[in-house]
Amino acid sequence: MKFGETFMEYLQGDQGKVSDKYSPHVEYKRLKKVLKSCRACRASALKESNSINGEEDDHETSNCQFESCQLCDQKFFSELKKEASDIAGCFSSRVRRLLQLHTAPGMQKYLVTLRQCFKNDQQAMMQECQILIEYAMMNAIAMQKILKKYDKVHCSVNGRNFKSKMRAERLEILQSPWLIELGALYLNFNESNGGKSNELFSQFSCNLSDTEPIMTLMFPDSVKLEYDLTCPICLDMVFNPYALGCGHLFCKSCACSAASVMIFQGIKAASKESKCPVCREVTFSLHYCTILFLSSFSCHFEGIYCTVASLLNCRMQH
Repeated sequence: MKFGETFMEYLQGDQGKVSDKYSPHVEYKRLKKVLKSCRACRASALKESNSINGEEDDHETSNCQFESCQLCDQKFFSELKKEASDIAGCFSSRVRRLLQLHTAPGMQKYLVTLRQCFKNDQQAMMQECQILIEYAMMNAIAMQKILKKYDKVHCSVNGRNFKSKMRAERLEILQSPWLIELGALYLNFNESNGGKSNELFSQFSCNLSDTEPIMTLMFPDSVKLEYDLTCPICLDMVFNPYALGCGHLFCKSCACSAASVMIFQGIKAASKESKCPVCREVTFSLHYCTILFLSSFSCHFEGIYCTVASLLNCRMQH
């Protein structure tokens, strides 16, 4: 089955309910039609040019001639960028809402715990977690494939450059720290189920026993994406981590030390000139929110089982 059919089946099926009227998705079928029409125009123009100038001369310039297509650039990249922005916003808000239910503070936590005595919402939260993971993966694959088709039709690297631009603007959903938070939530669910794996848990895996702690997301086509959980400053597993606007993760103490502020003051007290210790990007001027949630899970390290509980404070761009 081709990916276009698989994607449409996903949108129309039960797992696609996250992509309803309030959740955007990649318009894969429509964008593919835009590329098909461009391919037809290209073939027509090439045929006309061949009849006038001869095949040999025109064949050498045909690749360069269609590297930049004004019609496609207007309909394609502008729309795709808007879709990527909407998808990233939808994903972050849905994950944030899910985490707030899981880690409600103070009195809210007490009320949630009291409610669970009569009704256990964990199954519904697990299902929502699975839907969000699938939502991120399917839209990421759709965007990757449509950009690859663009480059193939136009014999260019504009699609690849656009993907790099999205990553720089933090619109690529698979590079979002919210996906790492979703993985941390998976660890909580897995621990509460006694470590039993199921459909959801087969997508995420986390290896904390090696020198470099890594969280892995497995795609349906056996392609995996790895997230390093090592703090670039102390070179240890992130503890009480902060995610800056650029996406780099740090321990709270390390981030505060790099910004020359006290730990109790937090990153908010950093000066406007403070930069990310890794990429040197000024992140203070960006708009952030602080998300607090408790991640507790069991890990096997040097033959000893221990419980790790860390308060994750994620500061990231809306």
